[in-house]
Amino acid sequence: IDEWDGRWQTMDQVKQRFDFRWYPSDAFSLHLGMRNNISFGMMPQLYYPVLADMAVADPGYLDLTRLVAKDTSYFMTSNFDRALITYAAGSFRATLGRQRINWGINSVWNPNDIFNTFDYFDFDYVERPGCDALHLQYYTGATASVEAAVKLDSEERLTLAGMYRFNRWGYDMQFMGGYMAGDYVLGAGWSGDISGAGFSGEMSYFHPEENFSDTLGTFTGSLGANYTFSNSLMLQFEGLYNSAGTTGPAGMGTALFVSREVSAKSFTLARWSLFGNVSYPVTPLVNVSMAAIFNPSDHSVFAGPTADISLTSNISFLLTAQLFF
Repeated sequence: IDEWDGRWQTMDQVKQRFDFRWYPSDAFSLHLGMRNNISFGMMPQLYYPVLADMAVADPGYLDLTRLVAKDTSYFMTSNFDRALITYAAGSFRATLGRQRINWGINSVWNPNDIFNTFDYFDFDYVERPGCDALHLQYYTGATASVEAAVKLDSEERLTLAGMYRFNRWGYDMQFMGGYMAGDYVLGAGWSGDISGAGFSGEMSYFHPEENFSDTLGTFTGSLGANYTFSNSLMLQFEGLYNSAGTTGPAGMGTALFVSREVSAKSFTLARWSLFGNVSYPVTPLVNVSMAAIFNPSDHSVFAGPTADISLTSNISFLLTAQLFF
């Protein structure tokens, strides 16, 4: 927005979730998860019907999102983000349907998470997105496994890959390789500690299938560290490098009105991003934190103060802000 006319642009949302699980036998289980959302206020009115149309854009191969109702000041959507059947026998496990395949390690940016990358700014989606896929797992030991998965998205683009996880020298390690929607990909990651401080990292290299021999690939990598003091004060740091990112202006904000896909290949438009977070339990029922992301190239900054208050054993109150400079 080049010039602000002075009007606040507000929107209220009421979210609700159904979660069903059924275990018909020892080997089979089914899981259905449904998200329902009502959005109303000034923004649905100002941007009618654009916001409603964006809200029902389902990225999966199966269209499991529906617009239940809409008017000039509100819209309501329903989405099945989990619809899967699992077969488990001994060390083998197979899952088919809309599911979450979590291959990431770090907290903010996950270059290894090629199947269902999540957006850090989507803070109120704790379950995180899923994908329409077949996922096979075989546990070769207590800390080792072999995995393979294949996924189709709404544009019928294919993603398939294999991963090997194991533990060595006190570190959980993983190596992966495959194909992600037009790119061949190789990746690796680890998680462990150094003198009591958590230390993790993951990286992936993407090379386009088209014009393979004369096209440069993209490398993305993230490093993370965290440390918790005896008084429960926790410090967390993470850095992201994207070889295809720009060192010029990289934009700001959550791109609410821009339909830009967040993937393991392009978390941000910037070449470098630095993340820091400090959190502290003021009381056993109140936890406060301050997160920040800094782009050293264009000096843009994100700040995210948060207070999480436990009201009862199953009700909490979250107060947060997302500020972009």
